[in-house]
This record gives sequence, structure tokens and C-alpha cells, in this order.
Amino acid sequence: MREARIAWIDNAKGMSVILVVMMHSALGVGEAMGGEGLLHWLVAFAKPFRIPGFFFIAGLFLSRAIDRDWRSYLDKKVAHFAYFYCLWLLIQWLFKSALRPGADPLTALGQLALALVEPFGTLWFIYLLPIFFVATKRLRFVPPPLMLLAAAALEAAPIETGWAVPDEFAARYVYFLSGYLFAPRVFALAESARRYPRAALCGLLGWAMADAALAFSPTPFADYPTLASLPLMSLVTGFAGAAAVVAGAALLADLPSMEWLRYCGANSLAVYLGFFLPMAAARKLIVDHDLVASVGLASLIVTMAGVIVPLLLHRVTEQGRFRFLFERPRSFRLAPLETRAAERSAQQKAA
Repeated sequence: MREARIAWIDNAKGMSVILVVMMHSALGVGEAMGGEGLLHWLVAFAKPFRIPGFFFIAGLFLSRAIDRDWRSYLDKKVAHFAYFYCLWLLIQWLFKSALRPGADPLTALGQLALALVEPFGTLWFIYLLPIFFVATKRLRFVPPPLMLLAAAALEAAPIETGWAVPDEFAARYVYFLSGYLFAPRVFALAESARRYPRAALCGLLGWAMADAALAFSPTPFADYPTLASLPLMSLVTGFAGAAAVVAGAALLADLPSMEWLRYCGANSLAVYLGFFLPMAAARKLIVDHDLVASVGLASLIVTMAGVIVPLLLHRVTEQGRFRFLFERPRSFRLAPLETRAAERSAQQKAA
């Protein structure tokens, strides 16, 4: 049971991170080549649930850590992501701003400073997760129904300040919170899908048709381009899609042929951190040299580069001097108070 649960969670993470890479790849290729391909349709189909599912899965295991002391909690849930955000912010900033031909140093430094308060590029998910973790721990004694109602109201409200942190917090927190609060029911859903695969497949088919109808049906409102984006309807499609990801991931948990998906999910952080550079490089190579005429095929190649190259880089560096790219060094960890006290005592004795 435990292995199956871990397998489906890795599958769900793999699906989510691939959909994120696909979205950035397809839209970037489409803009550069002036057209759309098959992946654009898949990106549009996944839009109602892509990010909700990502945060929903991220909240599932919070109950194991939320009662830890604040120092341990901050180390695991804040310092961990802050390290990777700052490291990969610097890497992306070097390529996108500082090292570009003709770049103005003052402007580039200003962008770097701004990125400390305004999430930089594709790293906004890593920036927002620690805020979710801290907010949930601070609010854990608030009655869950009240928390859910407030979070749902934030999602439905048209909050657009222009600052990504409050805007994305309002739009996404309800899914993270729900993953935390309903984790036992989510695991039960996954187990039910594995026990009754035919019923699960029928449910997924019905969901897919409903999601497609809502995701591709336009509205007359400029701020809400599709039915799936309407207030309250976005909540329904977000949660339905997250449940579909869970059920689909569970159905794939026992298939040896899906080992590659589980591997992607087990290393989803490496993919998320590292996909930008190979994605951008592959897109530039294809567009500049006119290597592929089809927007759909180009989008697929760029997506594969964005997923595979970070995984290869992670494998190459995990035992060498560059392992700090995907593994936080001990020097960037908050040692427990007992450990720090013991180290001070040992230093005093040595002196």
C-alpha cells in the first residue's frame, strides 16, 4: 500500500511538472513561430487544473511536518525553497539579464533586487510555497471550514494588484490548503481508483469531456475568456482536475512502462528549477535555424528538452562538486537548537 501511494504521488508530480514545462514551451514556440500546434490545445485543456493540481499535491504531506518546532519547520519548508529560489534566480538572471549583449548593469542589478519581492520568471511557484507553508502553520488552529471558506472567497475574488505574491496567493492558496486538510480522502480516492479501474476510467472520461467543454467555451467577458475561468466555476474545474490527476496517477501506479513518469515526479524539483535554460536554448536553435516547420513538432521537441536535460543534469551532478544545484548543502541548513548548543559546548571545551 505504501509503495503504491508513493508511486501515484510521483506520477501526479510528474504529470504536473510536465504540463508546466509544456505550457511554457508551447506558448514560447507559438509566439516565436507565429502559429499554434497540437500542444497548444493540450495546454488550453490543462489550464483549468494545471496549477491547482500542482499546489494540491504540494499540500498532501504537510500534516507530517506542521506540528514540528518552528526552527525545524522553517528549515524544511522555508529555508529549503529559499535556497533554491536564490540560487536559480541568480542563474536565470545571469542568462536573461546580466550576460545579454548590450545589457545595462544598473538595470540588470535592479531586476535582481526586484526579484527578491517580485518572483522572477518561472520561479514564482518556488517563491510562493514557503509563504503557503508559513501561513498554514500560523493558521492551523483556525477552524478548517472557516479557513476553506476564506480561501475559496479569495480565489473567487477578482484580486489583481499587479504584484504576483498577493495575486497568486489569493488565486492558489485554497488548493494547497485543501490538499493539506483533505489528504486522507485524497489517498482514499487514489486507492479506490486502483481497486476499481473501470469505474475510474469512466469517471476520467466524463471529466475530460466536461473540462474540454468548459476550457474551450468562450464568454462575452474580457476578464474571463472561457467558462472554466468564471468565478466559482474556476474552483469547480480546479478541484475536479486535481482529483482527476490523482485518479489518473493512481491508475498508472502499477504500470512498469510508467517508470519514466515516476522518475520525473520523484525529481520534479530539479525539472522545475532547470527547465528554463534548455527550453529557451532549444527554442532558439529551432527558430533561428528553421530546423522544424511544424509548430506542434517544435513545441514537442522543446518540451522534451525542458524535461530531459534537467533530469540528465541532476543525474550527472548528484555525486559531484555541482550537486549544490539540486541539493541544499549543510551550510545552508538551520541546525536544531540542540545541535547548535552541542557545537558551542564542544568549541568552548576545545578552547
